[in-house]
Order: sequence, then C-alpha cells, then structure tokens
Amino acid sequence: MTSTSTSLRIALLLTLSNAFLDPYTYLCRGGVFSTTQTANVVFFAAGLASQHWSAAVAKLWPILAFMVGVALATHIRTGRPFLMKRYPLRWVMALQAVVLAVVGFVPASVSPLAVTVAISFVAAMQMTLFRSVGDWAFVAVATTGDLMRFVEQGYAGIVKHDAGGRQGFRVYALMILTFAIGAVIGAITTRRIGTRAAWLPAAFVGATLLLLFREPE
Repeated sequence: MTSTSTSLRIALLLTLSNAFLDPYTYLCRGGVFSTTQTANVVFFAAGLASQHWSAAVAKLWPILAFMVGVALATHIRTGRPFLMKRYPLRWVMALQAVVLAVVGFVPASVSPLAVTVAISFVAAMQMTLFRSVGDWAFVAVATTGDLMRFVEQGYAGIVKHDAGGRQGFRVYALMILTFAIGAVIGAITTRRIGTRAAWLPAAFVGATLLLLFREPE
C-alpha cells in the first residue's frame, strides 16, 4: 500500500467523522457548530448585531477552544512535548476517540458548552496535525477549500491534460462526497439516537488509529 493511498483512507475517515460532528452538536448540543468555525463566527456576529448576548457568547467559546487546539498542536509539531514527540498524530487521534466516546455518555441536560468546547479543541488539533494527502492539501473540518481545489485540479486535468490534475480531481471529489455523506449520516443518526450518536464518529476516529500504525508520520 502506498503512502498516498493510506493517507487518503485516513483523510476520508477524518472527513467522515468531522462532517458528522457539526450536525450532531447543532441538533442536540445547543445549536453550535463544533468543527466548522466559520459558521460560529457568523452566528457570533449575528448575535452581537441583534444584541442577543448569551447566544453570541455560546458561539464564542468553541471558537476560542479551536484556537487553543491549533496553538497546542502547533507546539506539538515542534517536537517539544516529550510524550507526543514520536507519534503526535496517534496521540491526538487516541485523545479524540476517547473524548467522543465520553461525549456519547453525557446527557443532554448537561451544558452543551462542555461538549462543544471539548470537541472543537480536539478537532483543531487533529486538523493541524493532518492536512495533506500526498501532494494535495485538504481540511477535514470544512469543504469550501476542497471545492476550490476540486475545480482547480479538474481544470488542470481536463483543459491542460495534466495527469496529476486528473488524480487530484478524483481525490477531491472523493473527499467532498465523503463530507456530504458524513453530514447526512450525522443528521440522521443524531435525530434517531440523540447524544449517543457521538459513538459513531468515535469509531471512525478509532479506525484511523489502525491505519496510522501502518503509516509513518
């Protein structure tokens, strides 16, 4: 198995998991997005504009947690934390799987901030440490960038007859489709089983750990 094919499988699993989480937290954890912070920024601004202060602040905490997660993952990438020095992504994947598994046990009566902040934090660390498939950059928590690169690679492959462009076109098409599927599964599963739906993305993340043991970081 090549490095790129293994990385693609990991990327698809992570995309599936992250796409699942936003419908999950939006539908049963206080109407907040846990991974796609662009939406939270928009909702935060709208809350400020309409003077709904509590609603605005509810969107602010996941944004801050995401930023802290990115900062910590950036620090980990320097190799300074001894515990995570050799295999940082494996440690982060294990942490994320545990967090999501625990979240599934947290009842809906608990403040949704406790859940969304934790999910945003670990999602940010994951995104910072894993954001490429071979030569292609990607973001597992959103699809806007992938849509742009999908069109760019398609242009290179179809118009310029570039073999790399055609391969990139297929890769981004897979990731966009996976994101859409993950969001649909997240919405349907959350509506049916509620807070326990978090166990499914925990399983997706756990599956990435198995692949990571076959892929040098």
